[in-house]
Amino acid sequence: MIKKTVRGLAAAALTVLPLFSASPAQAAEPLSLADAVQQLPLADESREGYQRTSFKHWVDADKDSCNTRMEVLIAESRVEPTIEGACKVVAGEWFSYYDAVTLTAPGGLDIDHMVPLAEAWDSGASGWTAARREAYASDLGSERSLVAVTAKTNRSKSDQDPAEWLPPLADARCTYATDWVSTKLRWGLAVDQVEADALAELAEGCGQETVEYEPAN
Repeated sequence: MIKKTVRGLAAAALTVLPLFSASPAQAAEPLSLADAVQQLPLADESREGYQRTSFKHWVDADKDSCNTRMEVLIAESRVEPTIEGACKVVAGEWFSYYDAVTLTAPGGLDIDHMVPLAEAWDSGASGWTAARREAYASDLGSERSLVAVTAKTNRSKSDQDPAEWLPPLADARCTYATDWVSTKLRWGLAVDQVEADALAELAEGCGQETVEYEPAN
């Protein structure tokens, strides 16, 4: 299993979102990936009314001059990053786990929303307030929500779910499925039947993966 850099902002909480439940219940221990997939609410998806501008993102939520992109670059660099000006990351070392590529220049990196904004809209975010959508788009409370990856793989993924796209590196797919499921559970997002089936199939080959997440406020 590929391990991602643990961020200081990440907090592990052992919680479960029951099927069709409005609020998560406490769990005694981490869930297996297969069990976590079963906890995802099932619903049809609709992209009606979606606009990317519905999700204000890359904000400076904590007013420290670093926007969300810079925060992720700083958190995920394997070496101390070089920062210029108020908060512009110009060098570091990043491992794109989707394709096992290491980069030292941030220009080759995109910050991927693990569950893309359009997919989040389809899965329940269409009914959120603007403030909750903004919080989702710049979620620094979980290391799984946002990830620095090569621009090539992020743009190949686009707004597709795991039934339509998986990382090109086969060894990354169990980690990816875990990150995807964790993010959907964290934000109370649903899956459609095709997506649920694809995740269940992935989980069969990912027996060592466990899901831990903290529900978003």
